[in-house]
Order: sequence, then structure tokens, then C-alpha cells
Amino acid sequence: MPLNCLIWKDGDQYVAHAMSLDVVNSGKTPEEAKRAVREAVELFIATAKDMGTLNYILEECGYQIKGNEFMSAPCYIPGIR
Repeated sequence: MPLNCLIWKDGDQYVAHAMSLDVVNSGKTPEEAKRAVREAVELFIATAKDMGTLNYILEECGYQIKGNEFMSAPCYIPGIR
């Protein structure tokens, strides 16, 4: 599943935000923050799957089902092709 992540420094920590799922975590380095947010996303997805809400959540976040995978929906900006 494709996942875009924004990472920035906040004080002595790096914050990683998986924007499409609105999952955030942090670490002492950008790489650590990226690993931490990836783990948080995996736990988020596992929990949603266990609760039976994964498809609903991913569709609400703009993902589309393509076969057995979720793909991010294309981003359309008015006036830009």
C-alpha cells in the first residue's frame, strides 16, 4: 500500500506524519521517525482489520481497491492537469 510521509524536526525529535491515514510518530533521527510511523501504521491497519473496519477506513482516507490491494486515489487539483 503506498504511503506518503512528511517528516520534520520539532525540538530534539523528528516527527513523521503518514498524512493519508493521519498517523503520527516520532524518533531521534528521520530514519527512526520513519520506522516508528511505519510501525504505527501497521498497528493501525491490524487493529482496523480486527475490528472489521479496514475497508471503510481506507476508502474514507481516499484509497481505492485494485484487486487485493489498496491504492491511493489520484489527487486532482482544479486547473492543474
